[in-house]
Amino acid sequence: RSKLRAIGLASFMLMAQAANLYEKELHFALDAVRKASRLTSNIQNSLAKSETVSKIDASPVTVADYGVQALTILLLRQKFPDYGFVAEEDSAYLRTSEGAANLKKIRNAVNDAAGQGTYTDNDILEALDYGQGPGGARGRHWVLDPIDGTKGFLRREQYAIALGLLDEGKVVLGVMGCPNLPVIPLDKREPEPCQTGCLFYAVRGQGTRQQSLDGSETHVCRVSEVSDPAWATFCESVEAAHSSHDLTANIAKTMGVTTAPVRMDSQCKYGVLARGEASIYMRFPRPGYSENIWDHAAGAIIIEEAGGMVTDQDGAPLDFSRGRKLNTKGIVASNGRLHPGVVAAVNEVTTKS
Repeated sequence: RSKLRAIGLASFMLMAQAANLYEKELHFALDAVRKASRLTSNIQNSLAKSETVSKIDASPVTVADYGVQALTILLLRQKFPDYGFVAEEDSAYLRTSEGAANLKKIRNAVNDAAGQGTYTDNDILEALDYGQGPGGARGRHWVLDPIDGTKGFLRREQYAIALGLLDEGKVVLGVMGCPNLPVIPLDKREPEPCQTGCLFYAVRGQGTRQQSLDGSETHVCRVSEVSDPAWATFCESVEAAHSSHDLTANIAKTMGVTTAPVRMDSQCKYGVLARGEASIYMRFPRPGYSENIWDHAAGAIIIEEAGGMVTDQDGAPLDFSRGRKLNTKGIVASNGRLHPGVVAAVNEVTTKS
């Protein structure tokens, strides 16, 4: 009996340790994403055309992108100084004469969101450049897409602040703020307007939860139980340049999906799938494009911990240990039950083409 009690106590201690794993990181990641979400909402309401610029690949970047990245890095680096940071933006534009006016706006927005007026222009620039870390398979690295879906942000539609944590190349934590996403899924929503602003979060082995951005309501997320493709809803990007709509349409037809796609910007699609509002998400970017790890790290763990699957187009797990890029031609996410059929359909359609 004493041996059984000892074994039981040891099991309890292991479970307690697992529950506390990454507890500190989650606490401060949630705080940072909440503050970043407020920053984006404040800027979105008064954004001027001069506060948006185009990058080399013609994708837009706003003062909100810079502000979220600087704010998040400043807050988390204070608590976790030894962690690396892999993020999308750098300070190059803001160091030019053209970018100087926007730098002041970014500094003010960051100080307002942080609740303290002490960060300088140099603090902002250094924080942005700290996000140019290499990532990789060793140590711990925060992974951030400051505004995933900038075009959705500019249209005042869906966008996400997506923050993940890598530990030895594995995604172990994800937090995603979706300021414009309705709190209640479409199939459970009343006809009248619904509260918007969602926060999704997951820790490896501890499940996925959704919380309203004001912190008033939290519940566990689970993927849908749909197993018949005819009843499945699938998501894809709004922008055809981000993913081939023709290809996903052919794959859906091959599977027997009969519903029209739900087109949505950003990793909000991962959140929608995690809470059971959709069952499939497919992304097949243009040839020659390499996926960035910040576009999928937070979303992937949020779906997986809700019971779903996220793989490359061949069904292999995504490898976040290779640096700033993912070595994949396409990404498939699902509720798990439909995953073998999706991957089979992908292979069938892409082999023919």
